[in-house]
Amino acid sequence: MKSDKFLFFIASFLIAVGIIFSLSLGVFSVLLYDYDNTHFFIRQLSIGIISIFLMWTLSKLNPEKILTFVCIYIFFLAMFCLMLAMPFMPSSLVREVNGAARWIKLPGFSFAPVELFKIGFIYFLAWSFTRKIDGVKKPFLKEIGILFPYVVVFGIVILIIGSIQNDFGQVVVLASVLFAMIVLAGVSRKIIGLILSFFALAGFLLITSSQHRISRIHSWWSGIQDVVISFLPSEMGNKLYIDDAQTPYQISHSLNAINNGGFFGEGIGLGTFKLGFLSEVHTDFVLAGISEEVGFFGILIIVILFYALLLRIFQTASNTSNQVYYLFSSGIGFMFLFSFMINSYGITSITPVKGIAVPFLSYGGSQLLGSSVAIGCILMISKRSKN
Repeated sequence: MKSDKFLFFIASFLIAVGIIFSLSLGVFSVLLYDYDNTHFFIRQLSIGIISIFLMWTLSKLNPEKILTFVCIYIFFLAMFCLMLAMPFMPSSLVREVNGAARWIKLPGFSFAPVELFKIGFIYFLAWSFTRKIDGVKKPFLKEIGILFPYVVVFGIVILIIGSIQNDFGQVVVLASVLFAMIVLAGVSRKIIGLILSFFALAGFLLITSSQHRISRIHSWWSGIQDVVISFLPSEMGNKLYIDDAQTPYQISHSLNAINNGGFFGEGIGLGTFKLGFLSEVHTDFVLAGISEEVGFFGILIIVILFYALLLRIFQTASNTSNQVYYLFSSGIGFMFLFSFMINSYGITSITPVKGIAVPFLSYGGSQLLGSSVAIGCILMISKRSKN
């Protein structure tokens, strides 16, 4: 049987779009750090070619023979151990950016283990849920007993990624994927409510334990409070109003860049907000930069392609009779969906900015390789799906 060629071509096209905009949107960073003009383009092009080849290679493999080994033993166990070891590695091996030590230095390349760990973690959940959760109604306490080990495992994940690596955005993505997969695996409504309460409590504790996260929430709220408070009773609005919150200048520039693009955009390479007004525009704010240069219609095409990619992933999940493949494919689809939503909502001030890359589009070799490996695994599974 053949793998899903349409999924492969969509992913490859999105990679190509990301490569093009790595050249266009990285211009300020090139000038700031005195890089060669094609610094980001050459790196993204190289990783993009490797990623496309990796997707094609994985699509040719037999999932029954290779998928469990690759996802659990390499991505889950190996990356988990690597992230545990990172705090004890010398600074010459671990790169710290904005107070977060998430990257391991390699010759000419920095690697973030969490991008491959996510794939292994999702497969581990799919593999384990299939053995532990069968959709049959059980007593409430027995369901709690079944799910408690996952709470412990996810607690460790929160500690490593959210606390040690200071990457709360990835925790939000993984928590959302975990919840979606638990629902798909088949648990009672009481358990779903309990899980939501646990996530709310864990999120509250993570936010309040970090002054940086509290300041980010205040910054986000200061940008939307005037609009929200206008719909609330005056007494409640006065209590919620923050006078001294820092103005979210990044979000302001992001919204201005989107607005400046209009319907048809300024033209590729002709955006102005990337010229020092909007930092990290080729990474975290890539959608704002693309919107300014290709406009509403251009970004609409990209969004349609991205959701076409998600549709093919969820179709692969629904067409397979293997429960592990079903849960894994669904989990990967939700991982892409939540990453895209968190980024796009953040740059438009709907939610606080989380620093989550847009799959395939943001500059960065780790996320591109991780996204491509995930698609390669789905392509592998698609050969075992019903057409």
